[in-house]
Amino acid sequence: MPYTVKEMSELSKVTIKTLHHYHKIGLLMPCDISEGGYRLYGAEEVKRLQEILFYRELDFPLEEIKRLLDEAPDRLGILESQQSLIRERQLRLERLSAALAASIASEREGSLLPEAELFAGFGTAEEWEAALAEQRRHLQDAYGYELPGAEAIDPAQMNRQAAEAARFMNEMAGALREGLAHDDEETRSRIGRHLAAQREEGVPTGPAEFALQTRFFLGDGFHREMLESMQTGLAYYLCLAAESYAADAERPV
Repeated sequence: MPYTVKEMSELSKVTIKTLHHYHKIGLLMPCDISEGGYRLYGAEEVKRLQEILFYRELDFPLEEIKRLLDEAPDRLGILESQQSLIRERQLRLERLSAALAASIASEREGSLLPEAELFAGFGTAEEWEAALAEQRRHLQDAYGYELPGAEAIDPAQMNRQAAEAARFMNEMAGALREGLAHDDEETRSRIGRHLAAQREEGVPTGPAEFALQTRFFLGDGFHREMLESMQTGLAYYLCLAAESYAADAERPV
């Protein structure tokens, strides 16, 4: 017995608006349209929606999900691949959780944690290569740009940069939630500290270059979704803040 879009929404907890959008972009097509014009979904569509939702939980963008499902119609293979991805993420989260627990205990006890242990949960070169695979495919397909290969990855440096990026993005997301203006002095100070940290890691990003990066993140669906998943409006807020910071840096002293 086919499901109407309302019944499909109730079954899957996916909004009707989202199901309509999935239909519009060709990600999840109804099996039939009733005489009254209602979308109808059968057993195969229910299974495909489950596959879509697993990929969404793994933060895959919609265009990438469509490509993967269209290229790999074997449901068992799709599910096994998703299970592998979820297990990898679970292991990474477990390592990060252990690193966090050690850091929290160290702070509470007032003891010093060896610096190497601060980044124990962030992964090896191979894990970084796997983590960057989706971004690598997107940049190659959309722009013909190729990220450096695994041989160029310095895990310790990547771990430090990832920790700094996470700190900065969480800080900016918090500023947005608190209603701090994008051109507030504190917002600019946060950007300044972030750029200084990047310079210490050998990534000399200037104010103008950083503003261009954030403008790219805002305009590119893959990177915009990553930021928006942290906080709604973060991509736009970050871009405005970076451009304000760059404009202020260009003013003569």
